[in-house]
Order: sequence, then C-alpha cells, then structure tokens
Amino acid sequence: MTTSLLFFCFLLSTISVTTAGIQLIIVNNCKESVWPGILSNGGKPTIQGGGFHLPSGEQFVLQLPNHWAGRIWGRQGCCFDETTGKGTCQTGDCGGQLKCKGTGGVPPATLVEMTLGTSDSPLHYYDVSLVDGFNLPMSMKPAGVGGGGGGGCSDASCAADLNGCCPSSLVVKHDGKVVGCKSACLATKSDKYCCTGEFADPKSCKPTMFARVFKSVCPRAYTYAYDDLTGLMSCLANRYAITFCPPP
Repeated sequence: MTTSLLFFCFLLSTISVTTAGIQLIIVNNCKESVWPGILSNGGKPTIQGGGFHLPSGEQFVLQLPNHWAGRIWGRQGCCFDETTGKGTCQTGDCGGQLKCKGTGGVPPATLVEMTLGTSDSPLHYYDVSLVDGFNLPMSMKPAGVGGGGGGGCSDASCAADLNGCCPSSLVVKHDGKVVGCKSACLATKSDKYCCTGEFADPKSCKPTMFARVFKSVCPRAYTYAYDDLTGLMSCLANRYAITFCPPP
C-alpha cells in the first residue's frame, strides 16, 4: 500500500462518524503523568475498569455507549504496583487502586461530569466542576469533524491552576507542595456551604465568597451546587476531548 493511500485510509478513520456511541479523547497536556479516574452513574457500565495511566503528552480514546453518564477526574502523584494494581495517589485517590472499579475519587479533585443524552432528550450535558474542590486544570469540548452540533456546544473549562491562588484555609499540601484546593463545603461541612438541609434549593443556596473567587478565574466552570446558568454546557456531538492542563 502506498504512503498516500495509507494516509488517505488514516484520514478516513479519523473522520468517520460513529453510530455506536460517543468517542471521548482523553489528553494529558500536563508536564507530569496523570491517572484518569472514571466513575459511571448507577446502572451505567464501567469504562476502562475505572482508571488508567496517561503519560505526559499522550492521549487515549474511549468509546462510550449511548446515554452513558458519569464523571472523570485526574489523579496525580500516583505509585502503583505493576502486579497488583494497588498503590496511592497524592490527589484523587480511589481506594488505592489503579482501576477505580466503581469507587469515586477522594476530594479535592476537579471533575468533568457528563450525561450523554437520555430517553427524554438527545442533548449531551457536561461541566467542569469545582464543587468537590480543585487539583488539576481540566476542560471538555467537542472535537474534530462532527464535533459541532445543537445546544450551543460551548467549552466547559477551568484552565487556570487554582492551587496558586487557593486561600490558606482550603489548601491541601503533600511534602510541603500545594497539590489541591478544598471547596468551602469540604472544608466546613456546613449546610450553608454544601447547599444541604435548609439551603438545599436555588433560592437559599447562593455562591459563597470562595465560589465567586473560583468563578472569576474560571468563568466556564461549575463552582457551586446550583451553578447551571454559566457552568452547565450542552451539545450534540459524536466526539469530545477532555484535556488535563488545557492551554489558557
């Protein structure tokens, strides 16, 4: 097969539209390795065992079934036994396992949350959430041919490193280095900051001072429990890119 024909076949493979689900391209643009964790919502299949290693500068393509819903986050500073898959991470740890297998990450951790269509609506809803705190910059956006679609298709993003401006009362350190920034809810565990109890509705739950600070730096991120207006994005695309440490 000639070089030109090989290139043509490769090009066709990259622009083909899948009808069997949604393609998710996970990109590590950070200077260090990231260990993505994946947690499916109840009743949805586990993807890639719930976690894997992604070296700096590399990407990995996941095929998600239609109507999949769940969250993806980045673990950092991990060390796992090659045989058992057990170990630890400085942030985002999921029970000391490389494959999270239905276990969520320990906050603080930046999350990408998504619901890829339902029986009531074909639209895909997604956000970059700081509700559980922050550890790594992240973004999610439509990618490639067929990436555009209905619903606006805006980028969800927090490209800034909030660890550098984290209030001292919310800082999480490892060996003297700031590796995470707690949410006010995680730090105080109060109904007011967690939007629970008497504050469990949009009228009584308002963005805190900390949420406003995060919002000023990351206006396209979800910063508190009812941040739907500017934090929740929608689209109808067949592939998306999730990037760790996206360009600003």
